[in-house]
Amino acid sequence: MTSDILIKYFPFLTAIQLQQFNQLPGLYTFWNNQINVISRKDIEQLYERHVLHSLGIAKVMIFLPGEKVLDVGTGGGFPGIPLAILFPDTQFYLVDSIGKKIKVVQEVAKALGLKNVSASHQRAEQVNEKFDFVISRAVTRLKEFYPWVKDKFNKQSKNKFPNGILYLKGGDLTQEIAESGLAVQQYHLKDYFEEEFFETKQVIYIKV
Repeated sequence: MTSDILIKYFPFLTAIQLQQFNQLPGLYTFWNNQINVISRKDIEQLYERHVLHSLGIAKVMIFLPGEKVLDVGTGGGFPGIPLAILFPDTQFYLVDSIGKKIKVVQEVAKALGLKNVSASHQRAEQVNEKFDFVISRAVTRLKEFYPWVKDKFNKQSKNKFPNGILYLKGGDLTQEIAESGLAVQQYHLKDYFEEEFFETKQVIYIKV
């Protein structure tokens, strides 16, 4: 496992960011042996299938200093942890309904020295704060996901995109988007990353 794939697409990483990204395989291998948060076969492809996939959001959106981002159903910390490394001046709040996964997130963030990450064992509906953006990685269909988060947004937008949802999904989403009734913008990750894994992967942006 090598972080060269990250440098290929994000050549301006600082020494600190590279060090943090290089710590991820060891940390996730350690925690995965105790609490299974990543499939065994995927741990070998951690940089491509988890880290770079998470950073696909950064090819669409540059988060600004001071913005607040909610990661819903973060699991072991994706996409929140890689994005928090990339945007150290943006605040990331990671939530998951499974407590042992949040323990992993908290320990990984602590080991990396990430001061811009907080993690909580709760469902999205229980979160009372307001955010600029909500991110997530395929936790459910858009039709179900949207009601969980639609009232979690700050009214004022600071970014080039109005506040909204950035959702990582794969496959043919025609039917899912139609049934959601939402106006979405689709960004195909194959336009940014050449690896075969990204052929059907997308970032879905929904303005709220």
